Amino acid sequence: MTAPRKQKPEGLSRRELLAYTATFGSTFVAAQGLGGEAAAEKQPAVETPRKRYDMKKSINLWALPHPDKMSLRACFELCKEAGFDGVEVNYALEGDISPEASEAHIRSVGDMARKIGIEISGLCSFLFWPYPLTHNDPQRRKEATNLAVKMIRAAQLLKTPNLLVVPGASYIPWLPEEPPVPHDVCDRRAREAVRQLIPVAEKADVYLNIENIFLNGYLHSPSEMNEFVDSFKSDRVQVHFDTGNIMQYHFPEHWIPLLGRRIRNVHLKEASKKVNEFSINTFRPLLDGTTDWPAVIEAFDRVGYRGYLTFEYFNPFPHWPESLVYQTSDAMDRMLGRKG
Repeated sequence: MTAPRKQKPEGLSRRELLAYTATFGSTFVAAQGLGGEAAAEKQPAVETPRKRYDMKKSINLWALPHPDKMSLRACFELCKEAGFDGVEVNYALEGDISPEASEAHIRSVGDMARKIGIEISGLCSFLFWPYPLTHNDPQRRKEATNLAVKMIRAAQLLKTPNLLVVPGASYIPWLPEEPPVPHDVCDRRAREAVRQLIPVAEKADVYLNIENIFLNGYLHSPSEMNEFVDSFKSDRVQVHFDTGNIMQYHFPEHWIPLLGRRIRNVHLKEASKKVNEFSINTFRPLLDGTTDWPAVIEAFDRVGYRGYLTFEYFNPFPHWPESLVYQTSDAMDRMLGRKG
């Protein structure tokens, strides 16, 4: 004789169920037995083993506490130990890779990385924001171009072919007092600036990889990006595609097939569509967001991308920062079919 089943409490109303699901997610709610059959249906299917993808793992140094708590050498050694193929370094106004550093010192940074056994996957810089190539002040634009030239030289010294370029901004959200740059003016100035940089890049054998960013009010669609890049008729101008920068309104797996072979380098940035208004916390550690990573990685594979996938993150863990590095490496191994 089987024991009688205990009757469940009365179910939640649809309004209550939606509220719980919106806050905690359908998987969590279903696991509590609160959602019934409807919630159970929303649970994602268990992923089957996936094929192995021939792309390289990289991480930007912004994910590590450099220079406050870790030296460049310590960062390179940690990233190598964690299983990364490359590291993306950053050009600043001061420090190891900056205008104040000698050419010999910058060259030694690249040499040190390779001796440790890790490549410099690219050069990135936050300086394109305070020194936009499209700023309303002609002197600021001149300084921006001068800095970009120095970045090209730094990339050459580091022996990396990749320089991330933010071509301009019509608006910068965290500087609301700054007058916006009209879109047509922004476009004209951006094209003029890139044209000036192409001969320098050609001589240095460096690619100017244009990054997609929704915050700058410019190049908001793949068709705009393609037209911009193709207009220069130079192989030196390519695309640095950032998966997270368009997640608020778009989906990276939709952009990748349209950008195609123009993609020269990649920022693999996690983002969450659950955050409706942008903040830096929109960006998450890998797999802790809403990106459809199987679709994204497959899209990269289909367009023939075999370069670096660089994790970009701006909040190093305050305690045991190495944990984020190992966690990211493990996540990328699973995404690329090396584990799981």
